[in-house]
Amino acid sequence: MKTILVLSPHPDFAESIRASLDSEQYRIVHRINVEEAEPLVAHGLAGAVILDADLMGVESIWCIERLRRRDKKSPIIAFTESAQADWEEEAFLHGVTHILTKPVRQRLLNSILDRLWSAATATPARPATHVPPGNTAVFARTAIDPHAGARFVNAAQTLDVLRDFSPILTHSLDAEAMLKQFLQFLRDILSVNRAAIFLNRPCSPLTEVISPEDSRRLRSAAAIGLANGLLEHFELSLDSGIGAQVTKLGRILRRDSDEARADAEAQKEFELLGAQVAVPIPNRDTIIGVAIFDGRVTGEPLVNVELELIFHLLEQVGLALRNIWLHDQLAGNHEMMTDVLRELNSACIVVGRDLKVLHANKAARRHFGRKNERTGKLEFSDLPPALGAKIYQVLKTGAALEPFRYEPENSPNTVYKVSVLPFQHGNSSVPVSALLTAEDLSESEQLSRLEIEAASLRLIKSMSYRLVNEIGNAVVPLSTHHQLLNERFADPEFRKSLDLALGESVKRIMRLNNQMRFLAREGQFEQETFALGKLVEDAYQEANRHQATSGAQLKLDPASQPLTVVGDRAALKHALSEIMLNALQSNPQNSKIDVTCKTAGSNGDRSLTIEVQDNGGGFSAETAKKVPAPFFTTRNVGLGLGLAVSQRIIETHHGKLEIVPSKTGVVRVSLPLGTLANS
Repeated sequence: MKTILVLSPHPDFAESIRASLDSEQYRIVHRINVEEAEPLVAHGLAGAVILDADLMGVESIWCIERLRRRDKKSPIIAFTESAQADWEEEAFLHGVTHILTKPVRQRLLNSILDRLWSAATATPARPATHVPPGNTAVFARTAIDPHAGARFVNAAQTLDVLRDFSPILTHSLDAEAMLKQFLQFLRDILSVNRAAIFLNRPCSPLTEVISPEDSRRLRSAAAIGLANGLLEHFELSLDSGIGAQVTKLGRILRRDSDEARADAEAQKEFELLGAQVAVPIPNRDTIIGVAIFDGRVTGEPLVNVELELIFHLLEQVGLALRNIWLHDQLAGNHEMMTDVLRELNSACIVVGRDLKVLHANKAARRHFGRKNERTGKLEFSDLPPALGAKIYQVLKTGAALEPFRYEPENSPNTVYKVSVLPFQHGNSSVPVSALLTAEDLSESEQLSRLEIEAASLRLIKSMSYRLVNEIGNAVVPLSTHHQLLNERFADPEFRKSLDLALGESVKRIMRLNNQMRFLAREGQFEQETFALGKLVEDAYQEANRHQATSGAQLKLDPASQPLTVVGDRAALKHALSEIMLNALQSNPQNSKIDVTCKTAGSNGDRSLTIEVQDNGGGFSAETAKKVPAPFFTTRNVGLGLGLAVSQRIIETHHGKLEIVPSKTGVVRVSLPLGTLANS
């Protein structure tokens, strides 16, 4: 029974071939592409190959070339939708035996296959001998003695070569050892006199920094039969000489070829190395190096078949080198990440699904490791139960946890900020491991507490200084009058001055007392119902008591009169009086204050906005930010606590005080109204 290999991306074509041939005489094997058919073709197991050229697209010629390179004897029949002269010519030149048009005709296909088997039986195929131009004398013995050129053409012998080549790949993680074994292997099977391999190894961005010129150099990686001293100071380049020619041509370069003879630099390099041929080392994507070879130890040159074998073996070596370099890069990246994690101040622990600790840095061992651990390794059982339970939860559910605080029971004043994240592969919902990071916040929180305490001490110091000045300003007039009391009490002018001094000092001390009282109440305010209009008027009168100005006017929005508000009346009155006092002080000669009230929102979520506007100098954007701060004042007298106290009271009522930057002073108070009704 003959085996027919059908190459087509679509199974319908293979079924049509199977239906056209006798199942007892032919066995149909369908493969999608050349890579899948590689074992059948390389071992000569297919009696014929039928190619669906249309579905293979622009790669059809490449497929034919690849098939013919692996199997020089088996006939290739290509099927196409329509005849194309240029494509047919190219296909025949690359080794196609017959080109047929679709659909598949049963009688025609059977007839062609019968003739192919008959011709193969009558005339046994002999391996073709390729004699390169310019080397007729050198390779004349190949034409006379077919066995000299066909040493490795036989399938069984090829398998022996591959079997002997396979141990070389055991050094798959050591490029230098693999290349040395490979050159020794070539000497054993081909008796190569001298050889050298030059590679353009990529640099690691983590450990190496090279110039663009260095990245184009080919450095010696292994050699046999050449002095080490020569190779230590000798390099090839991808921009000139042998390296440039091999990169440009993409094939084997002989010293006596036209391209090499026309390149003086290449001839100089061949002569210096004592080599006759250069073979590119591809890795399917690009050329990563060049292998230089002399002839055999007997002085005879390497023939084409042997060079083809070397080229294909170097293809596999190139792929192995790429894998080695990728492994080295991954190992370097892993080592760098391990070093980074190891030196982090935060504890990092990676736990697998089997609850085995895969990685733990020094901080993790310091915070959670056992004190008597000899090996220094961290076990899952070493972790606190609270953290172990969180890791187990993430491994089971696959859901990350929000960062949380953790305070060890046996270590007071120690606080950690802990995060647990799952690691997943691909689209899998089940995590393969979990990462726990624990940041020690103990020192930062202690520093924060110290900073708060220091700020409080600074605030107390500033408050004490200002209170001393304010109380002193209130007491000095009283002290002065007290000294003159006995002498001038009978003087009516003195008694009038004493009365005025007592009134002003008492007002200042009472205002200071109220400010301190409201600052110290910590939100303990009473709830009562009162009229908003009356509250504004009383607050204005209170402000006018502390800052009596001639011609001061209050203009109250009529909309505020029917409004009834629920809150602490005394506190809100004090807050509004401080705001209005600030407005009166902004223009003592002719103060005018406009108060407007607006409500917004539904019955369940209504809000009240009270806007106080004066005719003073207003606030700049910078001043507007600083005014509510305690002890900030733009005048030479006063504590600077008025608006700070107002803001404290309003915020306690869940409201907001806003200083609006403008040419005239505008202060806006917003209050949420839990209860608001028309009276």
